[in-house]
Amino acid sequence: MLSGPIFTLCEVQNGNLKFLVLSNYKLSGQFPDSCWMRLKGLQVLNLANNHFHGKIPSSVGFLHRIVSLDLGNNNFSGELPTSLNNCKDLIFLNLGYDALAGQIPIWLRTSYPNLIILILLSNHFNGSIPIHLCHLEHLQVLDLALDQISGSIPKCLNNLSSLTKKDSPDATIIHSSLETIGSMGYLFSYIDHLFFMWKGKEHEYKNIIGLLKSIDLSSNNLTGWIPREIVELVGLVSLNLSRNHLTVQITLEIDMLQSLDALDLSKNQLSGGIPSSLSYIDRLSVLDLSNNNLSEKIPTSPQLDTFNASSYEGNPNLCGAPLPKKCSGEEIAQIPAMNGSREHAGMQDEKEGFISKGFYVSVALGFIAGFWGVVGTLVLNMSL
Repeated sequence: MLSGPIFTLCEVQNGNLKFLVLSNYKLSGQFPDSCWMRLKGLQVLNLANNHFHGKIPSSVGFLHRIVSLDLGNNNFSGELPTSLNNCKDLIFLNLGYDALAGQIPIWLRTSYPNLIILILLSNHFNGSIPIHLCHLEHLQVLDLALDQISGSIPKCLNNLSSLTKKDSPDATIIHSSLETIGSMGYLFSYIDHLFFMWKGKEHEYKNIIGLLKSIDLSSNNLTGWIPREIVELVGLVSLNLSRNHLTVQITLEIDMLQSLDALDLSKNQLSGGIPSSLSYIDRLSVLDLSNNNLSEKIPTSPQLDTFNASSYEGNPNLCGAPLPKKCSGEEIAQIPAMNGSREHAGMQDEKEGFISKGFYVSVALGFIAGFWGVVGTLVLNMSL
């Protein structure tokens, strides 16, 4: 296995090289700005899961034909080079788990009209979510988690056309190139893949990456309310807005997200009741509404009843199963039944007490009458 610093990569002069995949090789070092100038024919560049550091070289802008760029899980720092906007054919862009900083550039909209996967999680990006992202009509995965993004969630997210459709054009994102070696032709292919947090565990998505439709804005500093327009993204399979400062109620139209399999709104400041319409999302298998300011009774349904107390805990004013806290209506409903039982018991006691007293009085009177009847007869006989 390759390891150590990589010095020869910048010396590659093969302009016909299409795929360069060097992920998971423990490579290290810093790229000079001119490093990738000679790789103009490159379509796929995957350097993920190594130990590269420093700025992303500005020569990335010379990769005019690149469709898949994966520099994730390294230690790249600084701002995104503006030359990156020259890579207009990008479909897959993964810069997650690095140390990049600055604001998310507004040129993402015009630069990447065909972008499907955008992963910028676990960096130091700040500022607000640019509304220009709303115009990436082919975008299916937007992951901005674990950054320092602030402001509100843009209402225009409903312009992400691919997320407003339940179907997906292709399950696999594959890139192919026909190469001639000698007199023979060879077809080379590369399949995009990514590691994605799903139901609390990290899974690798490869052959079905095209079916994944997800928005993850968790662990930022977002404020305001969840825009109603987000329910128009009926193709969403996963929505994670946890660990922010979002307020106000959950929209009553949440049931429009019929494709939703995972919903995490935990650790915010959401208030009001849980919409009963949530129970109409039949595919929902992961739900976390914990640690908010939600109140009232938890709706019941065959679907919602499958979730345990951890999905709702940390909401002091929330009540009803599966939480141990009973709702006031439930307590009141039990009181008449208890009083009725006590009244019935009291009446029974009184009835039994009345019978007992009457019984003894009757016995006493009968005894007296019988006694004097016998004694009186004897006295009368003696006197005769």
